[in-house]
Amino acid sequence: MKGVYIINGFLESGKTEFITYTLSQPYFQIRGKTLIVLCEEGEVEYDATLLKKSNTVVELIEEEEEFTASKLLELEKKHKPDRIIIEYNGMWNFKDMKLPWHWKMEQQITTIDGSTFPMYYNNMRSLLAEMVRKSEMIIFNRCDGIEDLATYKRNIKAVNPQAEIIFEGKDGEINEIFEDDLPYDLSQETLVLDNYGYGIWYLDSLDHLERYAGKTVEFTAMVLHPENYPDGYFVPGRMAMTCCADDMAFLGFVCKYDGAKKLEQKEWIKVKAKVEVEYWADYKGEGPVLHAISVEKTKEPKAPVINFA
Repeated sequence: MKGVYIINGFLESGKTEFITYTLSQPYFQIRGKTLIVLCEEGEVEYDATLLKKSNTVVELIEEEEEFTASKLLELEKKHKPDRIIIEYNGMWNFKDMKLPWHWKMEQQITTIDGSTFPMYYNNMRSLLAEMVRKSEMIIFNRCDGIEDLATYKRNIKAVNPQAEIIFEGKDGEINEIFEDDLPYDLSQETLVLDNYGYGIWYLDSLDHLERYAGKTVEFTAMVLHPENYPDGYFVPGRMAMTCCADDMAFLGFVCKYDGAKKLEQKEWIKVKAKVEVEYWADYKGEGPVLHAISVEKTKEPKAPVINFA
């Protein structure tokens, strides 16, 4: 069986850039030849030096009627590749694609230019739907300055609920947390946070504090008394592993509580508090300040460290 990777998307959506990036990565420096079947030529061309270094050859098929199983078989016999990458033409209907019987689809990835997505979605929705219907990964690039990425995600999920969706800007991946992905219901006034929920709430509060202002949160936390904090304030939070055992951080927001002085350093408590947006010197401006409604001692949880690794 011949392993095949299909990269599809409309013209100038970033297909060639994605394949070029993949070819240049150390993990792709593997034995054997790679055949790229190029179905349209855009502004970006493959670098001859990179192709030679990665033992890759490119064959162009410009007309849809020429993209046949027999033509592909002819190219396979000519180059005897160990793997095949098809950079498919976005204007060709994906459901009409025919591959040789012994070619096995390993992965399908769709690239989309975030800046032009609404135009294609509104005017070429059927083509777009066929393109993404069976893709395992959809990469939206050029997403800088786009505010409604949640709508983009819903549009794709309506066609392919299982797809992994990635948003990228000029500085790399955009790690946006959307309301639909939150492990709690924002329509509720009180959010009860488990281990995972606490980690998501903390990270999301850094970017979308407006979602939580005025809401009540409940969670299990460790007590931290930072130096030079005024009486009546402490930080309830959790230790988190962000990438490895050596990369640990304490995640917590300041909390106003009249009985703060009675709490012991690193003891475990259950906190119920209201989230307010206030100035705090450590934030160098406004940020989340918790106002405790109740604080009760409790046992250390079975998983005291939140794992983001």
